[in-house]
Amino acid sequence: MNAAADLTVKIQEAPVHPGCYLFKNRQGKIIYIGKAKNIRNRVRSYFVKGQSKAPKTVALVQQAADIEFIITHSEIEALILENTLIKKHRPRFNVFLKDDKTFPYIRITNEPFPQVYITRKIVRDGSKYFGPYTDSRALRDTLRVLKNLFNIRSCSHHLDEASIARQRIKLCLDYHIHKCDGPCQGLISVDTYDQIIQQVKSFLQGRTGELITEFETRMQQAAQSMQFEAAAKLRDNLQLLRHYSNRQVVETTDFNDRDIVCWASDGGTGCVLVLHVRQGKLIARDAFFPEGDLDTAEGEILDRFITQYYDQVDEIPPEICVNIPPDQPALLTAWLTERRGARVDITQPVRSDKARLMKMAEQNAFLEIQSIQLRRNLKPTTNYLPRSLVNLQAALQMPQPPRRIEAFDISNIRGRQAVASMVSFSDARADKKQYRRFRIRTVQGSNDFAMVGEVVHRRYSRLTQEQQDLPDLIIIDGGKGQLKAACDQLQSLGITQPVVIGLAKRLEEIFLPNHDEPFYFGKNDSALLLLKRIRDEAHRFAITYHRKLRRKDQVHSELDTIPGLGAVRKKALWQRFQTISQMRSASLEDLAQTEFIGKKTAELIWIYLHR
Repeated sequence: MNAAADLTVKIQEAPVHPGCYLFKNRQGKIIYIGKAKNIRNRVRSYFVKGQSKAPKTVALVQQAADIEFIITHSEIEALILENTLIKKHRPRFNVFLKDDKTFPYIRITNEPFPQVYITRKIVRDGSKYFGPYTDSRALRDTLRVLKNLFNIRSCSHHLDEASIARQRIKLCLDYHIHKCDGPCQGLISVDTYDQIIQQVKSFLQGRTGELITEFETRMQQAAQSMQFEAAAKLRDNLQLLRHYSNRQVVETTDFNDRDIVCWASDGGTGCVLVLHVRQGKLIARDAFFPEGDLDTAEGEILDRFITQYYDQVDEIPPEICVNIPPDQPALLTAWLTERRGARVDITQPVRSDKARLMKMAEQNAFLEIQSIQLRRNLKPTTNYLPRSLVNLQAALQMPQPPRRIEAFDISNIRGRQAVASMVSFSDARADKKQYRRFRIRTVQGSNDFAMVGEVVHRRYSRLTQEQQDLPDLIIIDGGKGQLKAACDQLQSLGITQPVVIGLAKRLEEIFLPNHDEPFYFGKNDSALLLLKRIRDEAHRFAITYHRKLRRKDQVHSELDTIPGLGAVRKKALWQRFQTISQMRSASLEDLAQTEFIGKKTAELIWIYLHR
């Protein structure tokens, strides 16, 4: 029996129970894992002729050579098993999050005096985990605030009644600077320390309002008891807590806990953005980029994400808002309710504060997609137009998107070794074959305006002579002066087509011709991110060329002062020692061993380099 006939028999005899099915290719590798309430009915649907199927399903059926079944007692068990198998095998046609180890968590260990620290490894030993976090900088900031607010131990010693009774662990510096209450020496009870840990958990859950009230009460009690030092510390902690709480923007008026889960895709890149709202405050946001076959239906992608994400977290809110309904909302709701131990609702908001939050999540998701495309330097498809170019076109009121952009930068030290760079970007992607560099010819001294005018004139006079296409946008690194110099040269050449802007470094100001006041983009605007990236690339290219000329000039100038040292000997020295500093640190014997360099010449070189 051949493989196709064997697969047909297996499908016909598939179980009618809930469970998972595993498609394999001819090499026996698992290429897709799915779950079903009735395995036979679900598997047969892949092979029904005459029905239009998604490209992914067509490719899956063509590559499938074998299938395996795993029966479970219920559909929820099948959901859990599917999630576990996808994590283990990471099949090609499934959508999955990156490995758990990619994302860090805050761990509160399960022991008498718990530790609180950042980890990437989950150990199911009763410890409490908060996360996963995708912004490691925000995570470190949160942990820093935690350790300033609460006296939690920073050591990794195992503490229990026996180890504390032996008192073999000495008090560390944290105790003496009042950052720890000394549990290693039994100076704080387990119950009192546990109260601190409960406050830490409240803080991580976003319940800062309760902590502020508690800190205020304790501060007043300490002041009334004339414990002024304790009251002062509580006052400082209260100010820190309020400052941290003020950064959590109030977005809703019902003060409920919920997660906003938004799926967005653009240009072959997909992102799931999660906003964490606790007590009506937006306390955190995390962005995830699922891997695998993103041609999967959006409902299935969100279904997979919710399953894999909430299988990793300990804190599940009572409501999860989504922008796209998952494939099996009832099954997910039942599973989430079982995981949380209380009811969980999956909703799709259409109005009120939740809809406004979802809109904000969608905007942030597209911003994350744009950022990762810029970092990866992705090559766009023929008809693909990056969102940053759309935003840039709208902001500058351009008649067409700036698909080709050229940027200029000047590099010199008080007019010496003055050079300029020109970088070119096509569809928001660096086109290094079109990069150009210039040595300033006509300008003496430090005059950046004239230098900009020279290189702009040289660049575009040549393009017009050769009848080449002009860019859609020209970026000048600088302010009004540099921009005016560039515009004057373009006007002298009779060129009016490209839009020209100046981008100042200090405040990221955008200067436009014939406008007195600068224009500002939003701090996280994708158009500004693109402009900064182009400007920084032009600066890198210019300063690299400038440094190269300086090194070359330095070598020639110092060796040229040595009498009797011709071109052949200088070349031999340069090939052996590479830099002047290495020549200067070389001994007479090393210098004398250089080709064409004798003992007397070596002594002369040594004397001149050490004058």
